[in-house]
Amino acid sequence: MSYKNSQSNHSGVWIIAEHKNGNILPGTYELLSRGAKLAKERKTELTAVFMGETFNKKELQSLILSGSDKILIAKHKLLKHFLIETYSKTLVQLINKYSPEIIISAATTTGRTLMPYVAMKIHAGITADCTELKIEESTGLLLQTRPAIGGNIMATIKTPVYKPQIATVRTSSKIVKLDGINNVHIENKLTVYNPDLDSKHIKTKFLNLIPYSDVINIQDANIVVSVGKGIKKAANIKLVKDFADSIGAALGASREVIDRGWLGYSHQVGLSGKTISPDIYIALGVSGAIQHLAGMQTSKTIIAVNKDPNAHIFEIADFGIVGDLFEIIPYLAELIKTRD
Repeated sequence: MSYKNSQSNHSGVWIIAEHKNGNILPGTYELLSRGAKLAKERKTELTAVFMGETFNKKELQSLILSGSDKILIAKHKLLKHFLIETYSKTLVQLINKYSPEIIISAATTTGRTLMPYVAMKIHAGITADCTELKIEESTGLLLQTRPAIGGNIMATIKTPVYKPQIATVRTSSKIVKLDGINNVHIENKLTVYNPDLDSKHIKTKFLNLIPYSDVINIQDANIVVSVGKGIKKAANIKLVKDFADSIGAALGASREVIDRGWLGYSHQVGLSGKTISPDIYIALGVSGAIQHLAGMQTSKTIIAVNKDPNAHIFEIADFGIVGDLFEIIPYLAELIKTRD
């Protein structure tokens, strides 16, 4: 489907509501929080866009309770599984019909795949992996801030010519949805759209899903123990994992640990990994490169162990221990065991 891009007649803020089998994923609620602020500044409505084969009414209620003014549902059997062809065709059709001014999506695998593809199709700009969004008071344009040049600077970008303005946002998945209220009437807030999709014109088909056994969700963990290159070699990872297990923590890692193949990508924290905000973040042998800090600096309490007193991680740590992690980890483990 073609799209004629212009600045006129665009209004409203949209967020893309990601889900799994109809259950809304946590990052969506953070998008709603961000989107609500933008919609308030633009004096417009916030719409959650849900694409799928079926939907769960209670989950949709939670979207309204969490800040969405409206829900736009694209319903079709070909939307049961995420495929770039079907989802992009659907979203382009929705944009053509309703002309939103701003669209934001989580910087997940789905968001990072879908939004650039759609932006290309409609000849719009996109800013990826934003850490901050706000409205420029003088122009009403969306200011999109993201790390640039390897994370060494923060760049603020705007797209003054083409609409909608599109951004993907790094979410922490720590925003809790509001539910428990079953008598919220949402019927007058729902719009159901049946996209024009034909399986004969779809080149890809969903056959099967084989889960990757190493995938973990460190974004949902309350405690994360992360390991850096100070661990020295893969065989030493067990020491950190055992410690993490003993305190009920998830295991994270810096990029260098992942690049060396000592742990799988699902453990990576940082600019090119996951953004997390646990209650407690324990950094062991992590130097604190700015790319890593971008993924964990919003943690409530940060504890760092590093033998280099000048390590950057100490600049944001609430508690720092200068010393050899191979001596300190067993000591901490024994101390915790004694307290239990």
